[in-house]
Amino acid sequence: VQLQASGGGLVQPGGSLRLSCAASGLPFDDYAIAWFRQAPGKEREQISCISNRKGNPYYADSVKGRFTISRDNAKNTVDLQMDSLKPADTAVYFCAAGWAVIPGMSEANEFSYWGQGTLVTVSS
Repeated sequence: VQLQASGGGLVQPGGSLRLSCAASGLPFDDYAIAWFRQAPGKEREQISCISNRKGNPYYADSVKGRFTISRDNAKNTVDLQMDSLKPADTAVYFCAAGWAVIPGMSEANEFSYWGQGTLVTVSS
């Protein structure tokens, strides 16, 4: 199983980035896919998750209204469109796959597979 996160970079406050998570080696339709982030000195937090099959989204309050998660089961990908970025969004972003997890409620250790992380820096 492999998850490959991409799309990070340096962006100015108010700008946008689109992260992508490409999965292989697992029955993609059966897994919820989440995005976590970890800023220096802070715990890893789940900021968004999309359920399997129906694709119901979850957003943490910190990103609600600014981030949009979507999945393409034909391509085994999940994207995270990030708009109106703030310096507080600076972190390493990870995608993770979980089976029988509850978006927004399941802990990080309940997700079975993780990508390598991609750095997002929001700074002027």
